[in-house]
Amino acid sequence: MRSVSLVLLVIVFLVSLALTSFTRQNILIEKRARVTKSNIPVLEKGVESFPVLSAMGIIAIDEDSGIILYEKNADTTLMPASTTKIITALVAMDYYKPEDVLTVRDARSEGQKMKLFSGEQMTFDNLLKGLLIYSANDAAEVLMQDYPGGRESFVKAMNEKARAINLSHTTFVNPTGLDEAGHVSTPRDLVLASEVAMRNPKFAQVVGTKVVDVSDISGKFFHHLTNVNELLGMVDGVLGVKTGWTEGARENLVTYIKRGDKKVFIALLGSQDRFGETKELINWIFSSYQWVDPREAITYRNMYQ
Repeated sequence: MRSVSLVLLVIVFLVSLALTSFTRQNILIEKRARVTKSNIPVLEKGVESFPVLSAMGIIAIDEDSGIILYEKNADTTLMPASTTKIITALVAMDYYKPEDVLTVRDARSEGQKMKLFSGEQMTFDNLLKGLLIYSANDAAEVLMQDYPGGRESFVKAMNEKARAINLSHTTFVNPTGLDEAGHVSTPRDLVLASEVAMRNPKFAQVVGTKVVDVSDISGKFFHHLTNVNELLGMVDGVLGVKTGWTEGARENLVTYIKRGDKKVFIALLGSQDRFGETKELINWIFSSYQWVDPREAITYRNMYQ
């Protein structure tokens, strides 16, 4: 009798263990399914090699699920250069209306310029285009000069915006992205900033513009703006977001790609070839990942690593 009882206890234990394992697996699948209603990316079986890139910090994230597709020093603080202007634009858009007229009081600025001149009057809408399409530092300076409280107030608002959208490793010292001590961000923070920015239809429309001419309010003076982002119109699905370069920062690029229902953000900082490396990473991602129903993800390797 004892041996029979012992056998029964073992059987009950094994059945209980199997049911517990099955339940845990279902919970994992259900948790993943609740993350997003969309399909999620899983690495294809057999993918062993990952791109080796020169950038000092990189992150690639699937927008819908938040799954990281590629990562290298994603939380290392680096010089953001003109990717700073993502936040410059958000702060300016919080305050100015598209039709607001700003007067150029001091046209002097370093680096990239749309060649504004003192006394010129431009709508905010056209200055925003200069800021984001041509990455014009003089446009950033004008937006700062006309802001209540000027430079100090504008930079303070930039840092408040960074905190508000949970950029935990970012600090701004200027609105242009020129190298200054303490002016830092990370690839992860810049992707977070871009996700917020791209939800604004105006921001998304401007950064996706390849070329445009803008004028002052008199219609007598024009500025030809060509987007600094070489991947626009060259790589399928690229819709923005922002370039950056200084001698100290090297080459930076934050990119948004949408192909069908697949949406990916990529940030590279400190690259030797921002466009080439971003293109290489995009090609690798869309050839190495498969987007599947969350309930099926348990069958793929690396899903819960």
